[in-house]
Formats: sequence, C-alpha cells, structure tokens
Amino acid sequence: MGVAVMSRQSAAFMSYVRFVDQHEGGKLTQFRERLSAEVQVQTGEEFLIFQDRNDIAWGQNWQARIDEALEAVTLLIPIITPGFFRSQPCRDEVTRFLERERQLDREDLILPVYYVSTPELDDPARLEADDLASVLAARQYADWRELRFEPFTSPVVGKALAQLASRMRDTFWRLPPARPSGPGGSRRAATQAAGSEATATEQVATVRPVAKTEPPTHVVDAFPQRGEYTTIGAAIAAARPGDRILVRPGLYQEGLVVDKPLEILGDGPVQDIEVQARDAAALVFRASIGRVANLTLRQAGGEGQWYGVDITQGRLELEGCDIASQSFSCVAIHSGADPRLRRNRIHGSKHSGVLVHDSGLGTLEDNDLTGNGLHGVEIRTGGNPTLRRNQLHDNTQNGVLVSDNGLGTLEDNDITGNGLHGVEIRTGSNPTLRHNQLHDNTQNGVLVSDNGQGTLEDNDITGNGFNGVEIRTGSNPTLRRNQLHDNTQDGVLVSDNGLGTLEDNDITANGFRGVAITTGGNPTVRGNRINRNNHQAVWIQKRGRGVIEDNDLTGNKQGPWNIAMDSEPNVVRSSNRE
Repeated sequence: MGVAVMSRQSAAFMSYVRFVDQHEGGKLTQFRERLSAEVQVQTGEEFLIFQDRNDIAWGQNWQARIDEALEAVTLLIPIITPGFFRSQPCRDEVTRFLERERQLDREDLILPVYYVSTPELDDPARLEADDLASVLAARQYADWRELRFEPFTSPVVGKALAQLASRMRDTFWRLPPARPSGPGGSRRAATQAAGSEATATEQVATVRPVAKTEPPTHVVDAFPQRGEYTTIGAAIAAARPGDRILVRPGLYQEGLVVDKPLEILGDGPVQDIEVQARDAAALVFRASIGRVANLTLRQAGGEGQWYGVDITQGRLELEGCDIASQSFSCVAIHSGADPRLRRNRIHGSKHSGVLVHDSGLGTLEDNDLTGNGLHGVEIRTGGNPTLRRNQLHDNTQNGVLVSDNGLGTLEDNDITGNGLHGVEIRTGSNPTLRHNQLHDNTQNGVLVSDNGQGTLEDNDITGNGFNGVEIRTGSNPTLRRNQLHDNTQDGVLVSDNGLGTLEDNDITANGFRGVAITTGGNPTVRGNRINRNNHQAVWIQKRGRGVIEDNDLTGNKQGPWNIAMDSEPNVVRSSNRE
C-alpha cells in the first residue's frame, strides 16, 4: 500500500455555531485560517480545514455540501460553546465522526476546542445526562476559554495554536495498517503503517476501514535459548518500524534508545521485568510514535544528570510502568514531545517525578506520583501538559510546581500530603486547575507568587497547614466556584501587592479569616459566601486594598470585618450581606 499525500480537499472539518463567529467579528474564521497555516508550517503540506462560512458556494445545497465534506475529511474540530449542544447539526456532525472512529478503530480523530464555558461539561449532573458531552469531555480538549480574549499576535496564543497543530500532525502520522501481500509483506506493511522518520510529514487525505493485522513480534528473554534475543537493545536494533517486542521477566542492565515506531511490552509481572541503567537514561524515546508498557524502568545513578525516561519527540504511550531515578527526574518531556502517560507509578527521584519543559506537552492520566525529592510534577519554560486523575502525594516539596511561564491543565487530581504546597504557580506561569482535591499539604493548598497567574475553578481546597490559597508579589489569579474550607490559617491570603479575582467561592470554617489582605494586596472579591470562619470574614491590614462586593459575610465568629485605619480609604465595599 502506498502512502497517500494530502489532496486539495479539506483534511479537517470545523464544527461550530455560526452566531459565535459573527458575534466575535470572525475570530473563529481567523482561528481556522491560522490553525490551517500552522499545520502547513509543521508538515510542509497544504492542510485545508472546512468551514461552512467560506466553503459553501451561494445557492449550493448546504446540508449536501456538509455531508460531502464530512465524508472527505479525516479530523473533526468541534468548537465547544453552550450553543453547540443545543445545535442538532453540530451534534449530528460529532455523532457521524464517532461512527467513523468506530469503523477505523481509532479514538483520536475528534479534537475538541473548549471555547466558552458550558454547563454540559462543567456541571457533573448535566455531563452525566448528556452522552455526547461525556464523550467530548473524555477527550484531550484544547482550552481556549481564556485565550479567546487574547489577540492572535500574542505569544501565548501562538504557542497554543502550534500545540494543537502538532496534535493534528501526529494524528495523521498514525497511518492505518495494510494487509500483507506475500512473503515479507507483513513486515513491509507494519513499516508503512507506523511511518518512518523520513516520511513523517506525509499526510492521509481520506481514511478507509481496513482489517487489522498483528505486527511481527520479537521475544526477549534474559536466559539464552529461550527467546530470539537476550537484550532489549538487540531486539530494537533488529526490529523494523511497527514491530512488537515482548520482554520476559529478568534484569536487563542496559539503557534503551527507541528511534523508530515500536511497541515494547513486558510479558509478565511488572516487578519482575526490570530495565536498569547507570550513567544513562533507562529509556530514551526519539521516534514519532510508539508504546512502552508493563516494565520496571530504573535509572541507577552515575556521573551526570540522567532521567529515568527521556522523551524528546513524538507521541509515546507509556503505560503501566514502575519508574524511578537515582539521578534526576523520573520522566522528562521536552522539545514539543506529546506523550501519553497512563497508570504508571513514578516515584523515588532525586528531582521531580515528571519534568515538562521547553514546550513539552503530554497527557498524564491515572498515575501515582509519590516520594520524589522535589515535586511530583514540574512544569516550566513553556511546558503545557494535561494532568487528569493522578495521585500526587508525599513529595518533598510540591505536588505540582509551575514556573518560568509554564502552562498546563490540571483536572480531577488528588494532591495531598506534600512537604510544601499542593500546587505552586510562579514567575509568570498561567495554568488552569479544575475539579482537583488539594488537601492536607504542609503549607498552602495553592501558592501563587512572583507575578504568577492561573485559573482555579471548582476545586476542593481543604485541611492545608497554612492557607487554602496564598497570592503574593504581584500575582493575579482567578478563583471561581472553589470550596476553601477547614484550612489551618486563612481561606485566602493576599499579600505583598498580590492581586486576584475571587468569584462565587465558598470560603468557610477556616482557622483564621475567610479572606485576609495585607501589605498592599488588592484583590476583587465578588459574590462569595464567606461564613463560619474562626476570626472575621474579611481582614485588611497594612495598606491593604480591594473591592469587596455582593458577598455573604455572615456567621463568622468575630464578625464580618476587621479593617485597619491605614487600609480603610483604599477599600471599596458594596452590597455585602453582613
């Protein structure tokens, strides 16, 4: 089977509510144009995205043209807004693509863009009641709810477009397998199916269902004569792109370098299949796509700084592994790499469990990150991963550190018992935290400092040793619909010229104040319920400032207010219930 290059017909379909584009003066049209161009930059091939506004000629049958486009394209890009779920055509477009995915045995042809907050995704009851919303919520969506207000010339927007384009590029690299056509055909088909580094930018215009074939398999056994190879490195060298390597129980003292699309699977209990490397990484991944599962990966120290797993490019699926490093971080993701880490135990590093830096991406789901020398996950220098449903606990410093303009989306994680803070955001970083449990950390649930930003929505922040959230030194996060309760000191502390917007939060039963503002802090506190705290609802001292309006300040042991004379002129209060 030859590899088809992209034809001039559309390769993706943007499903959206046209009123949104009209209301915003054509911003979605600009989004489509820039995304299309960015994919072309990354692939060297023209990449057309169908949009009904531009691609349906006057007088042409609208539904017929939509149907024709849906049959021709390979990717669906739904733009999620409240109106999307109320639009039957939009719902039908997603349903048709889900059927296409089922036929192709794929789960990566729908790339949602979350554009405007909608109850179907944010309200658990409505999410559960809407099957289509549940499907979209389970996908790795690109979150544009804050980016939609930024100009396209913004570097943050440019990076987000590049990251979405790289996901689309990588999806096209996953070519469908072909049937064998005689002796050696299976191996050639596997090579074509996985793609090689030399043909990584070739694209597929129209994907058709094809039969699955099992890839050629190589067996590694540490005991001679029991398998084809006694080292994993020898099997990697002999394998062709698309092959599978089965590793039987044993101790393999070697560093692995994967530079072609391969599947490497442990064949037995994970604790009995150990790759151990000294003066090297246990695994270096340098291919466009691959999968490694059910291995124990140990970096055993040595001279220099070595990772347990070093992911330098492409999309590695790293699943069900036990990973540790006696040198540096357990896992490093960088240089635009976009792996998937699922159900791994990542522990015992001298640095961080996972380090995402230099524009690294990635999705981390259902991992256990514990007992690391610094942080469970560290995100810096433009790193932008997604963390979902992970356990980040008992790390020496933070559960998650986001620094040096790091980004990231943290959803539904349990972040507990860490030596400093659950999450620390600093030096211009701007992550999104949503639906996380941040509890019983030694200091703060969340610390935002040194001009950090961030959006915190619908988190439960409780029982931390200092404050639920501390905002200081020029930082300016947004807190919405969080539960901040039973923290040892304040629900929220804003100090040292910190800013911030607090809206619709429940700030209750904290050991000191609900909200404390001091040393030039200047937040906006609007529409919150600040009740049953041991001191005052709001405490403002040492030239503190702020706008405090429309809050419920009842039921606090020492009343609603404690405002120092030097702060009183700087505080705007209105429509609070006292």
